Amino acid sequence: MNLLLKILIVIAIAVAVILLVALFLKKEYDIEREITIKKPRKVVFDYLKFLKNQNNYSKWQMMDPNMKQEYKGTDGTVGFVSSWESNVKNVGKGSQSIKKIVDGEKIEYDIHFIKPFEGKAIAYMTTDSLSEMETKVKWGFGSRMNYPMNLMLLFMNMDKMVGNDLTTGLTNLKGVLEK
Repeated sequence: MNLLLKILIVIAIAVAVILLVALFLKKEYDIEREITIKKPRKVVFDYLKFLKNQNNYSKWQMMDPNMKQEYKGTDGTVGFVSSWESNVKNVGKGSQSIKKIVDGEKIEYDIHFIKPFEGKAIAYMTTDSLSEMETKVKWGFGSRMNYPMNLMLLFMNMDKMVGNDLTTGLTNLKGVLEK
């Protein structure tokens, strides 16, 4: 057997093993962060339900103040869509829509990423009263990487990457609301 054939066989086996491993790896990931804001729950929730307000605290929104944004529908209601397009690689292009609102408690979003990669995610924000003047806000994000792209989850710490951005956004939110 010549050397080139042996090398090709070794490469083929390595690729097959990697693809086999990917079959058994998780495909979903969920990230959640929280912060306490010294404002009543109603004040916090009424601010959060307006998707346009994310421009004031979301790290992703702040990465490109010149991004093109478009809106469809009535902000603060189910079905409202916020679309963005940016030349900044980590911002890219996509849209976010309000999927569900449980008044005073939870807002759910559908997110569709177009660039730099195609993907879908679900995000949510919840509010819980800790006292009359303190509200716990949770911001969560979940997505899925289909086979064989789920292999990237071995090398990417999504909890740290996305979680740090959620933490930054929540810290910004606290600053905006506690002014």
